[in-house]
Amino acid sequence: MDTLGDAEIVVIGGGGVGCGVVHSLCQAGKTDVLLLEKNDALASETTSQAAGLVGQVRTSVDRVKLAMWSVKTFSEMEAEPEAKPGWRQVGSLRVALTDERVAEFEQMKTTADEAGLETAFISNDEAKAKWPMFDFSPAKTVLWCPSDGYLQPNDLAMAYAHRARQKGAHLATGVTVEGIRMENGRVTGVDTSQGAIACDTVINAAGAHAWHVAKMAGLELPIFPVRHEYFVSVDAEGMKPELPVMRVPDASLYLRAEINGLLLGGWEPESLSLAPGDFENGQTPPRVEEDWDVMGWFIEQIAPLYGKAADLGVRSIFKGWPTFVPDGKFIIGESSRLKGFVMAGGCNAHGVSGSAGIGRHVVESMLEPLPSDYVRSLSPDRFLDNEWNAAEAQARAKRIYETYYGLGH
Repeated sequence: MDTLGDAEIVVIGGGGVGCGVVHSLCQAGKTDVLLLEKNDALASETTSQAAGLVGQVRTSVDRVKLAMWSVKTFSEMEAEPEAKPGWRQVGSLRVALTDERVAEFEQMKTTADEAGLETAFISNDEAKAKWPMFDFSPAKTVLWCPSDGYLQPNDLAMAYAHRARQKGAHLATGVTVEGIRMENGRVTGVDTSQGAIACDTVINAAGAHAWHVAKMAGLELPIFPVRHEYFVSVDAEGMKPELPVMRVPDASLYLRAEINGLLLGGWEPESLSLAPGDFENGQTPPRVEEDWDVMGWFIEQIAPLYGKAADLGVRSIFKGWPTFVPDGKFIIGESSRLKGFVMAGGCNAHGVSGSAGIGRHVVESMLEPLPSDYVRSLSPDRFLDNEWNAAEAQARAKRIYETYYGLGH
């Protein structure tokens, strides 16, 4: 563990987002940074359970550009001789099964074109050439993005940490933040399980605990953990890691190949969510129990495209509590209520895949005299300046999850 000491910037949370923020700060020349992670290892909660799929095709130019920056960063890191994120740029297929989805894909391609992202509509035969064991005859169209791919989330966090340490940042594990020190409307430090640390800025990248950390600072933000699960199958013929990522929004599914296996997950229509007060700061969120009905639903949903779906056996189930926000947008930037308190949370299941872009926007919110309209739209003040009902906000956040692949989402 790195030694503790005062720092200009303290980042709370050592998952993919927190490590990505530290990396981005260092890239911007801000190296007097200390990251604090409560667990004994980095990336040991939600990040460790992430599937690692990285998709750039989105419904807004700003979101496409954020994802493109992340892919650019992952590619550059993978090309370096050490501490690689396990990035595989295998491309992705996005499959439409309805006319309404075709119209959405056409709009998404227009958005991608505007952002400078290469995409193309391909025939069902071309799609089958990329995934020979699948039947694409039900598809109305297929949208191909050659620069998409996937990575290993833990490897990504470690790669960020390695590069940040090389620049002079410190990352400490086994340290729980217990309070935010404030004076005259600004941050002055943090209280931890290992003593007080003075700092000018605190960045809240605490994932499922981001609500708790914000509350320490006197800020109430609607950040809700929602259960997410996927599985990796036992041996399945023809599966190899070089196959493209695939998304089938009309079936609420995503998938990619493992070595001799299939990783299959999605966004079930009735999920579970937590009120953040259901667990204490410093506690691990409640264990997610395997939901075999959901695993069965995933298999049923993929059956029209994959004739051997019924033969899929489950080797491993991965599950965690990614956080969602009622308007489906990140919470990034400083609060006007407390100078020096910066949010990097509420990532709506884009924390790992968008981590480099999120880090870039956090830096922009801190260092640019006039951040972009998009970054300003992510400010925590949008919730602090308006009243909201906790139960209603939780229901809306859960709905964002359940309609993740909803039309126009």
